[in-house]
Amino acid sequence: MSLARCDITQCGPSIVRRGSGSVVTWRRAQMVLLSAQGMTTTQIAKVAFTSEDRVRDVIHNFNADGFDSLYPKYKGGRKPTFTLPQRVEIKKIAKSRPAEHGLPFSRWSLAKLADFLVAEGVVEDISHEGLRELLRAENVSFQAIKTWKGSRDPDYQVKKARIEHLYAITDGEVVPEPGEPTVIFCMDEFGPLNLQPRPGRQWTDVGGKGKDPEREPRPRMRATYTRTQGVRHLFTALDLGKDKMYGHVKKRKRRGEFLEFCRYLRSLYPPEVRIAIVCDNFSPHLTTKKDKRVGEWAEANNVEIAYTPTNSSWLNRIEAQFTALREFTLNGTDHAGHREQGSMIRRYIAWRNRNTDNPRLRRIVKRANVA
Repeated sequence: MSLARCDITQCGPSIVRRGSGSVVTWRRAQMVLLSAQGMTTTQIAKVAFTSEDRVRDVIHNFNADGFDSLYPKYKGGRKPTFTLPQRVEIKKIAKSRPAEHGLPFSRWSLAKLADFLVAEGVVEDISHEGLRELLRAENVSFQAIKTWKGSRDPDYQVKKARIEHLYAITDGEVVPEPGEPTVIFCMDEFGPLNLQPRPGRQWTDVGGKGKDPEREPRPRMRATYTRTQGVRHLFTALDLGKDKMYGHVKKRKRRGEFLEFCRYLRSLYPPEVRIAIVCDNFSPHLTTKKDKRVGEWAEANNVEIAYTPTNSSWLNRIEAQFTALREFTLNGTDHAGHREQGSMIRRYIAWRNRNTDNPRLRRIVKRANVA
């Protein structure tokens, strides 16, 4: 189609309809429309803020190829610069400490890491932004380091291996052998739950110079000096297979309350189904010489009590759920009574079980989950 004979009433709407997908396409369509209206190359170049040669190329291509000339000829990006062994080595070095390589630094910066990779011959060259994107693609991020209390449990490896084996069963990585548990609960107590104002965040009017002089003061939380209504304890369990959370609020957390909650968990499945309850070494969870109720009940009810090693409660997957509980339900609250607080916690557990695929919930739990 010759542009000199192109009628704006015919080609204009088609160009607008087909050429609005990208900025490049629209700019080319604009030049064609202006030319169809009788404007010269010099006038089009001024309106489109481009050169006359560019306008001539667009019009020439349109006359030769029609509407197809308006669309950019995108091609695939270049092949990955780094091989798989290189990416593995980069990730390994990034997760190590500079001191392990004889460097006097406490942590890697992108610049130091890039220089070290080149000096060690891992790569010939790598930019800081390219290194950042590579680490992000390998799920490596720059994180704060927290304190860690190591376990001195003499049976640490045995207990840890057993819990990891139970997790492998519920994750479908291992087929349970005859007599092994097929249902795994992670159980722990959350609390004590005081009646106190808990710091949090909420939407409110801005302060400072931009505030409205007639607005009310920003909300504050009361200060508490005495708490005379006692505390409560939340017995919580997570069914790993169903990803379902259970919780009972109780006044005390003694061995009797623990067994009462365990009996509730046992009632959720038929007696012939063997279950395992992962819990820490809190004294009411243990069987002692003076009180053997826990062990006797577990043996009589087809239950295995799997204890985490001393100072290793991070192995219990219920801990990550407590982080979400604080974030969604407790932060920013000031309950007048335990009934009100307990009701809110129970309603949160019901909401959580209906919304296990909630993106923010999954993100918080994933970030807090160590095991």
